[in-house]
Amino acid sequence: MVLFCFCPVNVNVIHQSFFSINSLPHFPRHNFTFQSSHSLSLPWWKDSPRTKIHSSLTDFSVDVAVEEKKLPKGETWSVHKFGGTCVGSSARINNVADVIINDDSERKLVVVSAMSKVTDMMYDLIHKAEAQDKSYISALDAVEEKHSLTASELFDGDDLATFLSNLHQDVGNLKAMLQAIDIAGHATESFTDLVVGHGELWSAQILSYVVKKKGTPCKWMDTREVLIVNPTHADQVDPDYLETEQRLNKWYSLNPSKVIIATGFIASTPQNIPTTLKRDGSDFSAAIMGAIFRARQVTIWTDVDGVYSADPRKVSDAVILKTLSYQEAWEMSYFGANVLHPRTISPVIRYGIPIIIRNIFNTSASGTKICHPSIIENEDKKILKDYVKGFTTIDNLALVNVEGTGMAGVPGTASTIFSAVKEVGANVIMISQASSEHSVCFAVPEKEVKAVAEVLESIFDSALFAGRISQVAVISNCSILAAVGQKMASTPGVSATLFNALAQANINILAIAQGCSEYNVTVVLKREDSIKALRAVHSRFYNSQTTMAMGIIGPGLIGSTLLDQLRDQAATLKEESNIDLRVMGIMGSKSMLLDDLGIDLVKWREIREEKGEVADLEKFVQHVHGNHVIPNTVLVDCTADSVIASHYDDWLRKGIHVITPNKKANSGPLSEYLRLRALQRQSYTHYFYEATVGAGLPIIGTLRGLLETGDKILQIEGIFSGTLSYIFNNFKDGQVFSEVVAEAKEAGYTEPDPRDDLSGTDVARKVIILARESGLKLELSDIPVENLVPEPLRVSASTQEFMQKLPKFDQEFSKKQEDADTAGEVLRYVGVVDATNQKGMVELRRYKKDHPFAQLSGSDNIIAFTTRRYRYQPLIVRGPGAGAQVTAGGIFSDILRLASYLGAPS
Repeated sequence: MVLFCFCPVNVNVIHQSFFSINSLPHFPRHNFTFQSSHSLSLPWWKDSPRTKIHSSLTDFSVDVAVEEKKLPKGETWSVHKFGGTCVGSSARINNVADVIINDDSERKLVVVSAMSKVTDMMYDLIHKAEAQDKSYISALDAVEEKHSLTASELFDGDDLATFLSNLHQDVGNLKAMLQAIDIAGHATESFTDLVVGHGELWSAQILSYVVKKKGTPCKWMDTREVLIVNPTHADQVDPDYLETEQRLNKWYSLNPSKVIIATGFIASTPQNIPTTLKRDGSDFSAAIMGAIFRARQVTIWTDVDGVYSADPRKVSDAVILKTLSYQEAWEMSYFGANVLHPRTISPVIRYGIPIIIRNIFNTSASGTKICHPSIIENEDKKILKDYVKGFTTIDNLALVNVEGTGMAGVPGTASTIFSAVKEVGANVIMISQASSEHSVCFAVPEKEVKAVAEVLESIFDSALFAGRISQVAVISNCSILAAVGQKMASTPGVSATLFNALAQANINILAIAQGCSEYNVTVVLKREDSIKALRAVHSRFYNSQTTMAMGIIGPGLIGSTLLDQLRDQAATLKEESNIDLRVMGIMGSKSMLLDDLGIDLVKWREIREEKGEVADLEKFVQHVHGNHVIPNTVLVDCTADSVIASHYDDWLRKGIHVITPNKKANSGPLSEYLRLRALQRQSYTHYFYEATVGAGLPIIGTLRGLLETGDKILQIEGIFSGTLSYIFNNFKDGQVFSEVVAEAKEAGYTEPDPRDDLSGTDVARKVIILARESGLKLELSDIPVENLVPEPLRVSASTQEFMQKLPKFDQEFSKKQEDADTAGEVLRYVGVVDATNQKGMVELRRYKKDHPFAQLSGSDNIIAFTTRRYRYQPLIVRGPGAGAQVTAGGIFSDILRLASYLGAPS
């Protein structure tokens, strides 16, 4: 049995009490003496009408019989709350005092938390004492030293002496209390609350001394004398507003002041037992006091500029919200946003008192105002257009699904489920039930799911055995994503946009809940998708930077040109189009460069030389796609490698977008092409390959536009090779074929081995791509190709040997050219898709000199679409068809098209 006896002694000066611990097994009898400098109404001390009240800070001694000063209420009061970070050092306390003094409100109530980390230190003292760890003595000395040094840096003289004396007495009392806990091996909740509440007492006293030193009269309030709360079973407290108001009126009559420094976090029960307001108690204290004072506003000072649209640690482009309704703030708080504890909002709603969230370290920022929707509408007309205000997540959850045909139409099933959940003390975060009543699923903290599953399986044991309930399933490693906004649920398109953004980021939704309150839409998804999903939806709704993680494969001539174009355009894209293209990796055939934040494209070549590592395609893809910070991933294949192309299918299935000028995938086996196209149609993952046919020319796009609008392709005919276009545009006026080929090679128009161009295989691949896009099911082997490489030279050992022997065949080519010229025609190497006859071909043809194909110059390409609409005058697309700049430009155009599909403004 533990007996605590407290008796008042000379209450006009000091309350001196003692308590005894008797009958403790294995411990002798102990006696302790306490001294307290605070005029707190504790269980062991009852007020007497003749008692004089002493406060060591205010030096105020007055008889209760003195005429009372009535507490003025209303908008003359403003309430400020300063958290532990705000008063974490002497410099910060001094800054807080300046903020208080500079507030031009007629009256000010200031609620203050304990200094930063002090509450944790006080709890640690309790834990050490319970564990009989004697280091609590030195730990408490450290707490005393922290406050002594802080006070010494802020004020001096009698004020400092008084504070240090009171502090020393408090610490002496605390040591005795901790010794009692050490002996008992346990601390009651009331005893714990009494100990930990000292941090607020000390910080409030220190701040009041500083404010007075700066010339502003003030009084400090131990809110345990005023704020009365009733503890509930849910580890919460309910304020007793009537009793609190009565005690506040009495306190103010004895301590009238226009500036009051009050302790946050701590309060008393109706029996005068010290207690706390639990989590985020200081915010709650400020809100309660704001309601009782009928204050103009309550300002919560913290270390951020306001409430963000999403956690800025997860979404770098999150923005400060200018206003929030009470309900929006409550929803965001409930779903984990670092705004306010939901209970903080409830006291002020009744009186319509705004809460302002501001940054003590950036007082120039206006912060976020939380108030009634009508005030928001009056202050900012545009705000009502932004129906989704913010996004927040809760991690470390599990989804429990109870389903079975025997549940449908059976009354009490849901009640049985959640009664069982209540029995094990689990907290249900979200509930979703199908209208068919076939299943009920709900989210609980992951640490509680095992107990929930076990109790449900026990309760439904017979139903599971009989098959009425098919399963109690648990999906672990889940997160909740909540979108919060006023009336957004009643706004057409909001939910669709949310789900579309998640789908385009390739994120699967496990469960959905949307309340009729119209303030939130909640989805459950896998935890590894949490940040990725948050960024995806935030980007879509806030029209913020459409960020894509990019991997460039093949930094050769085309790939390096593309990187230079990205470098030159990056700033403009960010500023004008909100598109943020981050190259996370560059991989060549032998080495690769990876970066977690994005490679500096100004000096990527130098960085690759310095920090490059051995090329590893699997590691490369994992790096670019594996970061869950950027919601969208795109791999750009600038090679002509069939091995790289063979991975497209796997990448698309993983939600990785693919952009390429590589023709190997689309001109390979028909079955693989059809699988890629089907996969693209079935998902929100994009596969763009405009540059495979016309470099920078819009050939694929034009063809698709014709087909999608209902036109029918009859024939596609074109000069698809920039190299062969250049050769035959210049093969005239006595030029010999071998010299023209050598000029083209010297100018960089041909492949390193010109036979790759002259063979016609590249043109055949383009023809088969267009044929398949037109709906023809052809293999590459179905396309007859006229090979311009003389047959004896097709097996030459080297390019040099080929070039040396090519002049031997000039006469053969000259004869063809002269015959064409005599007929008033020119030679052109063309590819043809004959959709009417379901075939394709690649061959050298003759055209009249007035034909569009005869009008080309340089390395231009030209493609003619003959369709049902364009039967008599084909649709012509003409322009440069070769060169690194235009090919890279075509790839870049596909990248920007992808950004537009993902939400960038067009």
